[in-house]
Amino acid sequence: QVQLVESGGGSVQAGGSLRLFCLVSRFTYSRYCMGWFRQVPGKERERVAVIGSDGITLYTDSVKGRFTISQDNAKNTLYLQMNSLKPEDTAIYYCAADPVVFGTNCYTWNFKNWGQGTQVTVSS
Repeated sequence: QVQLVESGGGSVQAGGSLRLFCLVSRFTYSRYCMGWFRQVPGKERERVAVIGSDGITLYTDSVKGRFTISQDNAKNTLYLQMNSLKPEDTAIYYCAADPVVFGTNCYTWNFKNWGQGTQVTVSS
């Protein structure tokens, strides 16, 4: 069973940076999608960024140019580098990872494996 554990969340002032980590265990697939999502209480979970096994990355418009998703397969770790943070980035951030078949669109993929989340708070 796939296990995902996030870390790296915290509190930061607007304009600051944070780097989120997601340790992915029991995940040895050659084709996959991974992603970062966020959720504010009372609102739906929002897709932030995704990356495929082909290295293609996609971002929601509100974070383009500020956030970067990346992965280190040797360390089984997914990252989200968040720069120029804004108060509206405040949320619980979740990572997700699934094996997929060739041709899957990671941005529209309905993920099944999730981490427990890590809180990010940005103050003005």
